[in-house]
Amino acid sequence: MKRLRKIYLEISNVCNLHCTFCPGTRREKRFMTVEEFSSLLPKLRLWTDYLYFHLMGEPLCHPELAEFLRLAGGAGFRVILTTNGTSLEEKREILLNAPALHKVNISLHAFEANDLSIPFETYLSRCLSFGQVAEGKFLVVYRLWNGGGAEQRNPEILSAMERAFPTPWDVQPRGTQIARRVYLEYGDKFDWPALSAPDGGERAFCHGLRDQVGVLCDGTVVPCCLDHEGDIALGNLFETTLEEIWETPRAKAIYQGFARKKAAEELCRKCGYARRFL
Repeated sequence: MKRLRKIYLEISNVCNLHCTFCPGTRREKRFMTVEEFSSLLPKLRLWTDYLYFHLMGEPLCHPELAEFLRLAGGAGFRVILTTNGTSLEEKREILLNAPALHKVNISLHAFEANDLSIPFETYLSRCLSFGQVAEGKFLVVYRLWNGGGAEQRNPEILSAMERAFPTPWDVQPRGTQIARRVYLEYGDKFDWPALSAPDGGERAFCHGLRDQVGVLCDGTVVPCCLDHEGDIALGNLFETTLEEIWETPRAKAIYQGFARKKAAEELCRKCGYARRFL
């Protein structure tokens, strides 16, 4: 098995919001401990350079975030965070002083998908201020992944962004650069896969187990970042290794199935994302 482009390491499945576009999880709420996190780093180091500190949950809610960033950097990883932005002001200094941090994705569409107590202008100002202060230190990506969903506030957001990051902007294939190492990305709202969803047939393809894998906060290994309930549990990394998991019949069936554009798992047959790559 070749090295992976990224590994989703869910440090917690606890979130401070309930976004309408997010399915949440029925799993027991949990924070990964420092000891557990430390035990996983050598098991993951041979397989990737990039760790995404999420699958479900809001990583900035983890009380040991600073220590996790320090440990990951010490092990040679680059870290990517995806946040709803509500805790950016509180955790600003931790993030700005983390050499391991490679990118922060800020989901600006989270505000409209919630009933937040803070004013919209305050939320947006804090998010944009973070990008201004962080400019050049690491990548900052503002996401508006709400096409076809709750997107009524998008014009207000764009106007505020133009004031914070004056135009002209550089429109590129993978996003719009609005400042040095600061980007804006658009995307459509999509439906998360679920075993209760309609079956879309076995013809599918996914990068799971090819360029990515997920590790839930209890150590459960899943093939991709969309298996938010751990429906395709391939093993537990607290108890085994990725090398051993690759050799399990279930993991082999998934990998070999997608090589033939066929989904071996029920969840994959019910995943609309897996048909985007056909």
